[in-house]
Amino acid sequence: MDNKPTRLNKFLALSLGISRRQADELINKNKVLVNNIPAKLGQRINKEDKVVVNEKLIKEQEFIYYLLNKPVGYVSSRKQQGDRPTIYDLLPEGSLKDNLKPVGRLDQNSEGLMLLTNDGDFAYKMTHPSFQKNKEYEVFIDKPLEPLHQQMINDFKITLEDGKSNLLIERLDDSRKFWKVTMSEGKKRQIRRTFLALGYKVLTLKRTVFGPYSLEELKGKLLIKTIKK
Repeated sequence: MDNKPTRLNKFLALSLGISRRQADELINKNKVLVNNIPAKLGQRINKEDKVVVNEKLIKEQEFIYYLLNKPVGYVSSRKQQGDRPTIYDLLPEGSLKDNLKPVGRLDQNSEGLMLLTNDGDFAYKMTHPSFQKNKEYEVFIDKPLEPLHQQMINDFKITLEDGKSNLLIERLDDSRKFWKVTMSEGKKRQIRRTFLALGYKVLTLKRTVFGPYSLEELKGKLLIKTIKK
C-alpha cells in the first residue's frame, strides 16, 4: 500500500485472497477492526492503520510476479486433470502456489511465455481486451499456407463461432509452414481454430511475447523467473 488512502475492502480482498463482496460481508458482521474501532463500509485506510480481522492482525500482501516458460504437456490449471501435470508443479517450493493465478493461459499442447501472479489488478490489465496487450507466437502448420489464405487471415479475418479472429501473420521462412502470429485478443484456442477453419493443422505453437515481456528474458534454459511489473 502506498501513502494514498485505499478502500478497506480492496485491502482485505488483496491481503486475504477474497472478493471485495466477501470483504464487505466481514465488515458488515463487525469482524474487522481498524485501530481497534469497528470498521465501516466504504472506509478508507492509510499505510499506518492497524487492521484486525477475527482478532488476527492483517498485513499487506506482498505481490509476486513470475515469468514462466511453459513446456508442452502441462495444463494451465491449479487442479490436476487425470495424470497430466500442471504448471504449478513447475513452481519452486515456498512460492505461495495457492495464491498465484495464471495470466494468459496456454493449452496442454502449447508452450512458451506465461505469467503467474497474486496481483488481481495486474492480471486484469494484462488480459482484458480494452488494454490491447499484444501477444506474439511462433506457429508451425502441417502444410504450406496458400497466399490467398494468408490474405484472408490478415485482411478479411476469419469468422469463428464466437466472432471474427483478428490475427496478423508474418512468414518466418520460405516453407510457408512457419509463421509469426500477433494478436491482442484471447479467444479460446483462437490460433488453432483459425488455421483449422482454412484446412490447416497447427503442429506446434509457442508464445514468445506477452505485452512488455519476452521469452528472451528467460535466457533459453531458464524455466521461471521472478520479475517486477
